[in-house]
Formats: sequence, C-alpha cells, structure tokens
Amino acid sequence: MSRLSEQTRLAIDIGGTFTDLALDHQGRQFTAKVLTTPASPEQGALDGVRLILSSAGISPSDIKLIIHGTTLATNAIIERKGAKTALITTEGFRDVLVMRNESRYDQYDLNIALPEPLIPRYLRLTVPERLDRRGRVLRPLDEHALRGLVPFLKNQAVESIAVGYLHGFVNPVHEQRTAEILGAELPGIPITLASEVSPEMREWERFSTAAANAYIQPLMERYLRGLESHLREIGLTAPLFMMLSGGTLATIDTACRFPIRLVESGPAGGAIFSASIARECGLEHVLSFDMGGTTAKICLVDAFEPQTSRSFEVARVGRFKKGSGLPIRIPVIDMVEIGAGGGSIARVDSLGRIAVGPESAGADPGPACYARGGERPTVTDANLIVGRYDPARFAGGSMALDVEAAETALINDVGSPLGLDAGMAGLGVIEMVDENMANAARVHAIESGKSNEGRTMIAFGGGGPVHATRIAEKIGIARVLVPAGAGVGSAIGFLRAPAGYEVVRSLYQRLTTLDLEAVNGLLAAMSEEASAVVAQASFGAQTQERRVAYMRYVGQGHEIAVPLPVRSLILTDIASIREAYDAEYTLFYDRPVPGTDIEILSFAVTVATIPEPSSHQPLSASPHRAEPVRSQKVRDTGTGAVGNWPVYDRDRLRAGAEFSGPAIIAEGQTSTLIGAGWSGRIMGEGYIELLRETE
Repeated sequence: MSRLSEQTRLAIDIGGTFTDLALDHQGRQFTAKVLTTPASPEQGALDGVRLILSSAGISPSDIKLIIHGTTLATNAIIERKGAKTALITTEGFRDVLVMRNESRYDQYDLNIALPEPLIPRYLRLTVPERLDRRGRVLRPLDEHALRGLVPFLKNQAVESIAVGYLHGFVNPVHEQRTAEILGAELPGIPITLASEVSPEMREWERFSTAAANAYIQPLMERYLRGLESHLREIGLTAPLFMMLSGGTLATIDTACRFPIRLVESGPAGGAIFSASIARECGLEHVLSFDMGGTTAKICLVDAFEPQTSRSFEVARVGRFKKGSGLPIRIPVIDMVEIGAGGGSIARVDSLGRIAVGPESAGADPGPACYARGGERPTVTDANLIVGRYDPARFAGGSMALDVEAAETALINDVGSPLGLDAGMAGLGVIEMVDENMANAARVHAIESGKSNEGRTMIAFGGGGPVHATRIAEKIGIARVLVPAGAGVGSAIGFLRAPAGYEVVRSLYQRLTTLDLEAVNGLLAAMSEEASAVVAQASFGAQTQERRVAYMRYVGQGHEIAVPLPVRSLILTDIASIREAYDAEYTLFYDRPVPGTDIEILSFAVTVATIPEPSSHQPLSASPHRAEPVRSQKVRDTGTGAVGNWPVYDRDRLRAGAEFSGPAIIAEGQTSTLIGAGWSGRIMGEGYIELLRETE
C-alpha cells in the first residue's frame, strides 16, 4: 500500500444545496450531509467537519489529509460575482472576447443571444507589440505605453488583470515582461498570463480562459486561504488539497494560481467515484449519473476511465447548445451538467407546459417543504407529494419536511394553471425533469459518438437513486448500480482521486518533418513541470505518465488526441504515430484520408499517482428474500396509480438480499426507488444492483 492510502483522509464537497463529507479512517468509511451556507460556504463545511469527526469518534489531529471541491468558482462566473478585471492585449485585438470566432450556435435564430464577456470593453486595454506565429518579435513591447495604462487601472480600482498577447503561447516573453512591470507598479493585484493558464493556439479560447481565471482569482484565493485558516482554528492542521476539473488532486497553492481549473471540481469527484466502481466490478461501459440538489451530471465511463476533454463551456445561454457559453480551455472530465436537481424550481411556461430549472431554490431558502421561507415548488417537493420521501425520515431524520407547504407551492405554481391536483402536478414535474435528464444523456452520447444502450448506470447523489430507474427506462439501460454512500458520492470520489497534474504546450509540427529534438525537449520539460506539482501531493505514491499529441490533417479545424510513447521519440516512431492517428480518425469519421499530411498543434503531459486496487473484499452473497420495515403510499410515475410500496432499510439488508419493484430502499442520505418491472439484490460489494425485466 502506498503512503497516500494509509492516511486518515477527509473529503469536503460544497454543492449548491448540500455540503457532503466523507472520511476514510483505518479502513472504515464515514459520511455526512449538511445544508450549504451560501453566504459563508466555509461555515457549512465546518459544521459538517464537526459532525463527521463526532460520528467517527476521532479528533481533528487524526486527519492527515483534507481534499476539497467546490462549485464556488463556477457559480462566480455564472452569477457574475467575480472581481473587477482588466485585460491587456495586443493593439488591434481589443474585441476578441466579443467577436469570438464568429460562429453561431443556432444559425436560424435571428435574435440569437450570446454571453457577455466577463470583462467589459472599457477595461479591455491594448499596447503596441507583436509576435509572429513562430514567436519571433515583429514589434517590441512598448513599455512606455504599458506604464501609461497604470493610472487608469488604479483609477478604476481594478482588482485583477489578465494578459494575453497574440502568439504569446509560442513565446511568452512579452507577457512575462508585462507581468514584471505591472507587478512593480500595482503590487498586490493578481496577474494572470494567458501563456501560463492556457498555452495553446486559438486566441479567443485562450483569452477567454485567462479572463475567467483572473475574474475569479481574488475571490477563490480569499475563500481557499480563509477555509484553510478556519480549519486550522478547529485543530485540522493536515495539508489541504483541491480536486481539479480533470479528476486529479493538486495543492492549494496551485489552485490559488489557477482557480479556473476548479470549475468542475465537485462533479469530477463523482466521475472518479463511478470509474472506481466500474474498475472494482469489471464494468467496461458505464453511465455515471449524479443528481444533487442543484444540478444533475452525466458522464460516460469506458475502460474504467471517465471521458475527458480539453475544452469546456460555462454559463451557456442556450440549453444543450454547444457554442452558447464562455469557452474554457483546461483539462476537464467531459460531462453534461444541467439544472435538474432536487432544488430545481418548477413552473408553467407561457405555452402552458411544465418547465423545471435551471433556476434552483438552493439551500436558502430551499424547497418549500424545507419550511425555510421557500414558496416555489421544486423537484424535492414533487417527490415528497407523490410519496417517494417519508417526511419524518428525510436526510436520516435530521430534517422534517412540511407536506402542506409542498402541496401549496405545487398547487399555486403548477396545479392551478393546469387544472391538476397536487399529486398529479407533482407527477408532471417529476416526469418533466426525468425527460430533461434523459434527453441530456441521449445528446451527450450522440455528441461523443457513443451509445447508452448496453451500459450500466451508476446512480448517486441525493437524487440520483430516486430517479435512476425511470431515466434508465427512457434511454435503454437495463442495469443500475447504487453504491454504498451514494448520497455523498462525489465526496467519496475525492478520496479515490489520484494526485496528478496536466501540462499543455503548443508546438506546431508537421509529422513528415517532425523536429525530434525540439519535441523531445518540450516533452521532457513538461514532464518535469508536472512531476514537480504532483510530488507535493503524492505522499511518495508511485506515479505514471501519459503523453498525448493533438493532431489533425493539414487544413482541418479540429484536433484528435493521439497517445505518444512515454520516452524520447525516435525516427521509427513517426510511422507508428501516423498509424495511431489514422486509427483514431477512423473511429470518429469512418475512414482515414490517405496521402494527406498531418500537423501537430499541441502536446499534453499528465503525471498522476497510480490508482490502487480496492482492498475491500466482497462478502458472501447467499440469496434470500428481503423483509420490508414498513410501507408507504407512492404514486407511480409511469401509470399515475397510487399504491402501497414496501420500504426496505438499507442498513438492515445483508449481501444476497433480493427484492422486486415497486419498492423503496431508504437510507440516511438518499432513497433508491425501484420501479415496477425492476428487481434487485444486494451485491457482495454492498452495492444495490437493479435489473429491468425484459420480455
């Protein structure tokens, strides 16, 4: 076992509605779920820490490693609550952020809406300078003009600065000199260099990523340093590491420098959770389904690895529409995230249709049934009214739900406009949110060139097991797994995430004239940089390296990732790289293009600790019929009929216990709904396996 796995580790995942915690201590796992405190997110985290330490019976000093993920970075961009930020760029390129790449995500929409840049035009400033595409200086940086911007920046009380020059990713000399000058003139103002945060070609994506990083940097650094301080005050002196969007861990110093890499940190933990379960159970093709209080996240996992990407969009203005958001070029686990959580608000739109989300009631005031001041109906209210939740046992009995408040909200906003009673209004809300999530899963699979059929769904999050079987029916999945600790799955995923870091650099090459010396030198430097970051978080664990080239046929617009040998390249490798590219191209586009030269635009090197095999041994699973502990009236979303459904207590179910739907398996932080036509059992690993009956 590595030194990393021997540590007592605590994971904290702050979501929009709930803060989830997981603790691994001497081979035992403890979990907790508390309401998020939006005005002061660290307060909810501290409350959860005290709760989970008490449950485990350990002191703060026993914790040796803390892993944290949060939606704060994403929310700051979406809600436009970041710092007052300026952009310094090349003369003549002031409007790159608003001109984008001149593509339209919906070419037939005459009134198309695009997200406004994070930096307004009056704060987008230019200086004379110019490099060519090879990084040669065509026009030196005008340092006098740069210094002339300082009084304006001071007068505007700018809190953060992004610097992005044309072709700065090839030669960062002008960006680095700009940082030196501004750092001396404006001490204390954080400066983001596009050549560091996203050193790749395509100026819009690069500038957008740099602008977003600068926009959230002051907020995230204050938050992270403050959280670290608060944890120290209650006796937690262990190092604090952050979950990155790419599914690896990094130090808090790295996170403060590049907070844009935290935008999907929470959801990334869920994908890692699913991948580890897939590896443990030998499942080659999995659909990860994580439904929390604010959003639902769907990710494809193949060959025990979640699908990854080099690009991501945040703050989309068009639902499910690529190109309608702000582009972010960072390593990220590729998933679709929609506003379909337990707190998503339901309403009747102008066409008389039930609509759900993306607006969420969050934790404050929360769903109407929380009795915290919320008056608008949510998915949680709908689930309560149709009988899926026991109002006295919700969240393990820590929160009593107000049925009357939920009924009133559903009648007022959904039932009355459509002439429905509370039960049928709740059913309509649930069916709509299920269809939204199913449609997102269909679109995501199609865009990835894959299919959902034949996959096993791994459902977790507070709402995932509640909605899993119905969504599975809609997208053609016949097997669902609900792991132990499903209600806090993302937090558990943090504990299973490797320490790792990815470095990306652009170096234009033609495959037929590949400069082996230049490429090998670049890859070696990238490997050294990534290894240095990982060494701070690996606790001496064994690491592995992955190298990738982003390639395309000459003249094409998009690249394909092709693996490279993890060593110095030699002349004979060129032919095998060509073969690997043609094979990857065929997977996407059916056949290669013989005789066409290939160009390499950028390289990526990832260093990460090696995932360890699970030390948990499956229990003997002798088949036996499970015994329900009670029953409750539930309205079936498929038929609308109300019936008495047996309710099983998950804590009392032993390996091998069998049951059939319709039924509910209740546990402290979620409930698993077993629809009609489904049967299930408790696996030796402790997971709930649900199978859809086929004719």
